[in-house]
Amino acid sequence: MQLAMTHMINATSCFLFKLIKRQREQKKKKMAVEKHDGVQSTIKLVVLLVFLGWGFIWIMMPTNTYRQNWLPKIRTETSSTYFGTQGATLLLFTFPVLFMAAFGCVYLYLAKRANDSNMESNGEKQGPTIWKRPMLVKGPLGIVSGTELAFFIMFIALLVWSFSVYLHDSFIKITPKVAAEDGEKVWEEKLESSALRIGLIGNICLAFLFFPVARGSSVLPLLGLTSESSIKYHIWLGHIVMTLFTAHGLCYIVYWAVTKQLSQMVLWDKTGISNLAGELSLLSGLFLWVATIPRIRRKFFELFFYTHYLYILFVVFFIFHVGISYACIMLPGFYLFMVDRYLRFLQSRRQVRLVSARVLSCQALELNFSKSHGLTYNPTSVMFINVPSISKLQWHPFTITSNSNLEPEKLSVVIKSEGSWSQKLYQMLSSTSSVDRVNVSVEGPYGPASTNYLRHDTLVMVSGGSGITPFISIIRELVFASTTFKIKTPEILLICVFKNSSCLSMLDLILPLSGTPCDISSVQLQIEAYITREKEPKSNNSVQAQTRWFKPYATDSPISAILGPNNWLWLGAIISSSFIIYLILIGIITSYYIYPIDHNTNKIFSFPLRSFLNMLMICVSIAITASAAVLWNKRHNAIEAKQIQNMASTPTRSPASMIYNEDRELESLPQQSLVQATNVHYGGRPDLRRTLFELKGESVGVMASGPKKMRQEVAAICSSGLAENLHFESISFSW
Repeated sequence: MQLAMTHMINATSCFLFKLIKRQREQKKKKMAVEKHDGVQSTIKLVVLLVFLGWGFIWIMMPTNTYRQNWLPKIRTETSSTYFGTQGATLLLFTFPVLFMAAFGCVYLYLAKRANDSNMESNGEKQGPTIWKRPMLVKGPLGIVSGTELAFFIMFIALLVWSFSVYLHDSFIKITPKVAAEDGEKVWEEKLESSALRIGLIGNICLAFLFFPVARGSSVLPLLGLTSESSIKYHIWLGHIVMTLFTAHGLCYIVYWAVTKQLSQMVLWDKTGISNLAGELSLLSGLFLWVATIPRIRRKFFELFFYTHYLYILFVVFFIFHVGISYACIMLPGFYLFMVDRYLRFLQSRRQVRLVSARVLSCQALELNFSKSHGLTYNPTSVMFINVPSISKLQWHPFTITSNSNLEPEKLSVVIKSEGSWSQKLYQMLSSTSSVDRVNVSVEGPYGPASTNYLRHDTLVMVSGGSGITPFISIIRELVFASTTFKIKTPEILLICVFKNSSCLSMLDLILPLSGTPCDISSVQLQIEAYITREKEPKSNNSVQAQTRWFKPYATDSPISAILGPNNWLWLGAIISSSFIIYLILIGIITSYYIYPIDHNTNKIFSFPLRSFLNMLMICVSIAITASAAVLWNKRHNAIEAKQIQNMASTPTRSPASMIYNEDRELESLPQQSLVQATNVHYGGRPDLRRTLFELKGESVGVMASGPKKMRQEVAAICSSGLAENLHFESISFSW
């Protein structure tokens, strides 16, 4: 009796000790999260204030108050032997954006850590606000949320405001007397003035053009955007930019023609506006613009891809055209793009380790790469892939289906054989000839800075064809959260539409490749699959997936973050330090080379040469800082790569051809759970309206990925207002 009492007391003491220890750990985590939240709120407030000040400058820019009062005073204070008149533009337009980008990196670093803590603590169930609901579903702008529509209207209002103020102030000064003194007619003077003002408005659009295409930039995640979802903004801005600059150029050509000054077209002024440089910039942009026509882009993708590199000539000649001082207005977006582009270039130089390829009967591939443990990414992330044996220059984006938590040593992407590039890759990997190794380079991954699917009671995923791929990563994330943290996950309803029954093999990709523990039964998953072109199941449709294993070289490295686990902090350091180095270098050149020529001689330093020196110093500063950061992190990546290489194992049941059928036993728990959760419907399409409206729950997250019409239909249902619990989120990876 006494012994039993002793054991009971010891057990109770042990339990109380563990309970107290757990409570202390939870308290520490809560305090750490609260501290991070406080720092994040402060950073967000500072960034917001800087953004409002930067936006206010844009609003005031066309007014006489800014041009006649503010700008002269600022130039008086900033004009020095180091920067000259360029200093005012750097202070007003370049510095605020780079400041926000650098502080945004710190914010996203803290948000990433907070996102991990939120998953462990089950997060907070708070649905999206009304501003994220679709406001426009059809039309040239596609699916547009309330926030996007508000920003779009404000941006158009800024353009209209600027143009009207510019025209009003310039037309007042154009009178018959002034025109007669210049030897011109009033309409000719107004045409020239309008042409100039159209160019000024075009520069406003150009200042925002490159923000959406900086894939690893910190600016987009601050607004809750990803690089893939922001491509549409780049497309909208690109069309507006080229329309305005084309009108700008044509108006000047007409003006020169009627005033018999066509010789101005070949003028390259060394101390003013260079007309020839502007025309070369416009021609480069026009060639690029024509190749973006949807029909040309789809039919001749390589033409579209290669002509897009003309953006380099477009920007270089634009800077030569207007001079570096005025070009600093559009510099911030392009500066961040250059940082991102150079980091992508460094990452693309590596050959990554392709471990295996799962070949499906529906002309689809799952590529499985080796990855470092330090590389983490969120669901729906995208990775760009290049296969030199197919094309050395083409890079194609694909959705990552693996989960960095569930599969710490593997990264997977799914490629559907739809275009010429993907068809060649499928033929190469599905052929019976032995291919022991495939050279592959990657860029990325890129994805949302944070996710919180746990905030919903139910998740509805509507996919068409290969649009199922982003949902695979979400399902695996929820499986990981449920099995690891033992938390309640949302009920999952996956509605997938396929053309043929052979495409049902895409559902096998929900389960990771054999060897990865995955308890699919831990989540409440229901799959409704619809086969539209078949009225009944085919008897010969049980073709199993094949897996081809490769023998990578020792030089092939696992996929790793180019800037290591703390990539946001490193990116912030690169942005800030490179800009400081640029200021130091250009300050030295101006003080000891440009300033003496401007002030000690009778001639003015060449504007094109000044622009060239600035562009060169920008490139040098970015190259130095980014290369140093990559080399510093390369040591850690190399050590981890060696460890992974030593631990790498080869398949135990692969014949000499390196191909074997992946004969999962149907009795296995994961496969059995998947089969039981799947209902297949033949010869029809889903009634999405009825299905969505019948869903109960306080918060139902609805995601759609696939054809444009399907996404628009789902968005229209969610934005109809007939069901307040539906929250729509479009996932589109088509350009």
